[in-house]
This record gives sequence, C-alpha cells and structure tokens, in this order.
Amino acid sequence: MASLTLRNICKSYGDIPITRGIDLDIADGEFVVFVGPSGCGKSTLLRLIAGLEDITDGELLIDGERVNELPPMDRSVGMVFQSYALYPHMDVAENMAFGLKLAKVAKADINQRVEAVAKVLQLDPLLSRKPKDLSGGQRQRVAIGRTLVREPKVFLFDEPLSNLDAYLRVQMRIEISRLHQRLKATMIYVTHDQVEAMTLADKIVVLNAGRIAQVGPPLELYHYPQNQFVAGFIGSPQMNFLPVRALCADASGVEVELPGGSALRVPVDGSGVSEGERLTLGIRPEHFVEPGQAEFVLHGEVAVAERLGDHNLLYLTQEGLEAMVTLRCDGNRRVAVGQPYAAGLMAEKCHLFRAEGQACSRHYREPALFG
Repeated sequence: MASLTLRNICKSYGDIPITRGIDLDIADGEFVVFVGPSGCGKSTLLRLIAGLEDITDGELLIDGERVNELPPMDRSVGMVFQSYALYPHMDVAENMAFGLKLAKVAKADINQRVEAVAKVLQLDPLLSRKPKDLSGGQRQRVAIGRTLVREPKVFLFDEPLSNLDAYLRVQMRIEISRLHQRLKATMIYVTHDQVEAMTLADKIVVLNAGRIAQVGPPLELYHYPQNQFVAGFIGSPQMNFLPVRALCADASGVEVELPGGSALRVPVDGSGVSEGERLTLGIRPEHFVEPGQAEFVLHGEVAVAERLGDHNLLYLTQEGLEAMVTLRCDGNRRVAVGQPYAAGLMAEKCHLFRAEGQACSRHYREPALFG
C-alpha cells in the first residue's frame, strides 16, 4: 500500500480558485474521508490525487515520490466513480477483467485475480451475469471489483453510494468497511454525507470553500470541533446555535448571558474573550437533559414533532429566538404540537464560538474518547 503527502495543493480554473493551500498527510493503510457541502472542492481534490486534473500549485507525493506530472496509469491509484459505468454487453467477469486486458496482463493471471476479488466481494455466483441482471448494490460491487483487480496502492472513492437507496447505502457502507479491514489498504473516500464519514473513517477531512476546516478522528471532530462550521456540519441533526453575551471570562471558563437573561458558566478556555463580547453557544440535540438534572432550563413550545420510533426529534420555538431549537428525546414520550416544553442544558456539554467562528477550547474530556 502507500502513504500520501499533499503540500500546499492549489487548483484554479482561470482566476477561480477551487482548492486553496491543502496540506495533508495520509498514512499507509489509513481510511480517510473528505467531507463537506457541495462546491467545497472535495471531488476536485480527489481528481487531483488521481491525476485526472492538473495541479495548479503545490506538491503531491505517493510513498515519498513526487507524482504531479505522472499520468493516472502510472500513479498506482484506482478510482471508483459515482456512476457504475459498466459495459452492458459484458458480463461481470469481463467487466472486472477489462482494464487488465488493456494492460496486456496474462490471461491466467487475469482469471486468478478476478476469481479472488469476486470471492472477497461475494460476486462469484454472479460472474456470468450482465449488468442489467444485477441490483444496484451488486453493480456497485462490480465497479469496486474492477478497481480491486488492478491491485493499486491507493483506492479512491468518489461518492460511490449516492445512487443507491437507503437500505443499500447501509449495506454497501458495511461492505466497504469490511473490505478495508481485510485489505488494510490506503483508501480515500469522498462524500457529502457526514453519517458515511463518521461510520467509515479513521480520519475525517472537513472541507469548506476549498480549505481544510479541520482534520481528525470522527469522535474528535464530534466532541471538539475547532470552529462553528465543523460543529454544524458534523452531527445529525446539526448542533443548535444560540446567541449569547460574555459576562466575564478567564482561562477556566466563560460566564455567558443566555436568551432570557439567565447566566451559565461554560468550562472552556476564555482567554482573550472580553466582557460584553457577542458569542454563540452550541448544544447538540442529543445533549439536552431533563430539567431536574440541568444547570439551565430552556422553555419553548413544540412547533414540529418527528416520531422516529426509538426517539423523537422536537423542534421548539422560543420567544426572542429566530431559529427553532432541535432536541432529541425518548420515543415513548407523548408530545403534541403547540404544547409547552422544557429542555435542560448542562454546561459541560456546551460549546462556545467567537464572532469569526473559532471555537473556545473545551476543558471537558469525554471518557469514551480518551478513557
């Protein structure tokens, strides 16, 4: 397998910058997910690694070797596209073998590789079928198999599950995760779906407007977002943001005035925060608690209730707040639209962000993450 190094990678189309100074190290055997909203540059970055786009500036190294000028076939990378792009007149075995035939690999070697990969992907009973006789998930596995037989050093996935229905997305997510565990291969996966990112990745790279917003393990990004963009992007439903004002601050915490006038001391590094400074308090929907356990109770009215079986998602309106507050509660709780509702906050579960979006570092350390 292989390691990758990206140094100040920039890509522009004319005067329009797409990626801006990307610095990233990917270890041998690591599963890295590029995630971000549409237009953030994640697919472009993947194509730069594959050699399908020219790098405007910067340096790309695979196993320490500069590959900026190498064509795709000489980079030892394999790419699985969003579209299956299978040849309809060829059966599964022929589709998987096509690239090897073009490379003039010996027939016996081709057959051996196709059979081995088909077994790994559970495609061996389907080798004689045409693409029209396969389900969406089976077609996607054939597309992955076509890449696997080439035995590249680096596997690249460009939103490979976006054409599948919800059930098949879950199944294929499991298959790709198991595949990585078996192969111990270096894999880079692009998606806009943060659930895919959280469940698949060893390391997530969150991109925003062509720049890296944060890099780290999934739980680190969830518990310790470095900025408001990452806090809002990682987690489903997304984090709630409430406008607050700093009453006093020091390195051990920031006391803030909440909507309605109550005060709450949040255990974050308040160095540099000024009295009266406008801040944003973040709280995830799943981190609200019962009012009797809380340091602060938010009172609102249920505007929408989504009953999802094991839990409910409630959307509350509160006087003085423009945006609704989203919270998660037990699915057995009876709630009705229009009823008053009280939700409790614990300071240790709250985040604070300054006006430019930068997070105040949290002191609380999650036992599940660091224990």
